[in-house]
Amino acid sequence: MLKRIAALLLVVLSLTLTGCVSQVTGLKSHIDTGDGYQFLYPNGWLPIAVSNGPDVVFRDLIQQTENVSVVISPVAKGKTLADLGTPTEVGYKLSKNSLVSTDSGREAELISAEARESRSKSYYILEYAVKLPNQERHNLASVAVSRGKLFTLNVSTTEERWPKVKEAFEKVVKSFSVY
Repeated sequence: MLKRIAALLLVVLSLTLTGCVSQVTGLKSHIDTGDGYQFLYPNGWLPIAVSNGPDVVFRDLIQQTENVSVVISPVAKGKTLADLGTPTEVGYKLSKNSLVSTDSGREAELISAEARESRSKSYYILEYAVKLPNQERHNLASVAVSRGKLFTLNVSTTEERWPKVKEAFEKVVKSFSVY
């Protein structure tokens, strides 16, 4: 009897420790096979119904200003991400077209822009500081082109919360993939 209890405790302990070292602990997977993309998002985030906007939005249940979304836009047939410009050029264009609205008083500053390859696809990772009339925000984005579409994943939080969520948000952005 004592050996069974010890063996059971050993199994439970090993499963617990395995979960603690996982690179994606605390993240769930969202897969959209119809549109051809997937990404990880934090546990405790719920899907939000939107119309005439992003393809999908998830928002933190407690910190409701934190969210992740995917926007899909058409691009000319045969265009690649590199054809649209360098990471900095694309980041600047996106900041002017998507993040800034003249009537809202919103301003966006591109902090960093880098290219990465994953599974033979090119992605641009973009970081923004966004100023709204009543708050400052921090956004990370991953941009890719596939099948004549521009996919933009954006994850956002307040500047105040950014240091606490930076690592998780970087995992979310790097998990984004299109096919």
